[in-house]
Amino acid sequence: MDTQAIGDLTAARGPFASVHFDDSHHTEDAAKRLRLRVKEITVALADQGADEPTVEALVRAIEDAPPPVGESGRSLIAAHGAVLLDEHLAGPPATQVVRYSDLPYLVPLASHAAGRPPYLVVVADRVGAEITTYGEGAPRAESVNGHPLSAGDTAHKDLQSRAEETAKQNLEEVARRVAKTAERAGAELVVLAGEVQARTALHDLLPERVRRVSTAVEGGSRAPGSSRDELDRRVAELLMSRRLSALDDVAERFRAETGRGSGLAVSGLAGVTAALAEANVETLLVGEPGNAVVYTGPEPVQVGTAKPRLDALGVPDPSRHRADEAVPYAAFATGAELVVMDERLRLADGFGALLRHS
Repeated sequence: MDTQAIGDLTAARGPFASVHFDDSHHTEDAAKRLRLRVKEITVALADQGADEPTVEALVRAIEDAPPPVGESGRSLIAAHGAVLLDEHLAGPPATQVVRYSDLPYLVPLASHAAGRPPYLVVVADRVGAEITTYGEGAPRAESVNGHPLSAGDTAHKDLQSRAEETAKQNLEEVARRVAKTAERAGAELVVLAGEVQARTALHDLLPERVRRVSTAVEGGSRAPGSSRDELDRRVAELLMSRRLSALDDVAERFRAETGRGSGLAVSGLAGVTAALAEANVETLLVGEPGNAVVYTGPEPVQVGTAKPRLDALGVPDPSRHRADEAVPYAAFATGAELVVMDERLRLADGFGALLRHS
């Protein structure tokens, strides 16, 4: 996540408008659907008492952004007329969430960010490629256009040889651009799509460090008007596979640390908030906290389950807040990773944590 956004968010004071919604752009009426969502969001925020400058800032951010490619989700958090966080998600949230509250609501963002590393999608043919970078902010697209292949009867040996050499040179340039873009983005995954012959040759031309994180998929074409539906579906499957694998790893580690009694895993609001107050949470696990509440102070890490705990932290007059807002916010402020768990783990009070030290 953008470190600048982390600083802006934790330095800000509420109330915050938190908006998490489906901004997919893969149907003919996508623009109309977005307009309807914007209207729903503005009405919901107004009903909750949001100030006009904040609502207007959110609407501008939504409407001014370039449309995503295929299925997508988006999370925005704003306060006092400024957008503090604007993230594109790996996929659309299951339900649209619009909250106006004293603390930002980060759970949907964490849920869809898990398993989504910075990555590239490369659609190649023997003339060039379209490279799209997904990471912080909006996707960034660039084109590599090489030399056209020799016209005429490519069955003729000279023409065929010339065409093959031109294609090789084109793909060498694509490989250089992919390697450079992957390094700049810190890409942990490079998806190769497009013509089978081109993507196979491109894979072999990539430097080893990029080849190690490359995966070929079916679908994708550079032809004008071609559909990306199959490619988008396969990329979504790859990202979901990574997310599920990440959840497996976290759940296994939590069970192992709990089982050996190492003191590096805690479950329940009391243990989790105590660890957060000491900035000792490496990974916060969020299950189903329901409507649980906690007490908080003016700083994000001043959080606990009872007033005496806050008094011990130097907060004589704490406030009550929803746990699903205050606890992830505290984790966010201390640089902890947020992982939204499914049925793999049953967490007391809907929260657990892996700690930095026992």
